[in-house]
Amino acid sequence: MNWDTIKGNWKQMTGKIKEEWGDLTDDEIKEAEGDRDQLIGKIQAKYGIAKEEAEKQVDAFVAKH
Repeated sequence: MNWDTIKGNWKQMTGKIKEEWGDLTDDEIKEAEGDRDQLIGKIQAKYGIAKEEAEKQVDAFVAKH
């Protein structure tokens, strides 16, 4: 799956995102609203990781869904 597909199905993907990054709140996921960079920023802030690591995690998530 690619990011455009995830963005287009954002409401359906929120559950899978919540499973992957359980510390993100529903509001944080909603705020990202399909924006890859927003999601990366929220993961980076919530988990205290580098941007590159957050990008790797998001890319891995996209690859498996």
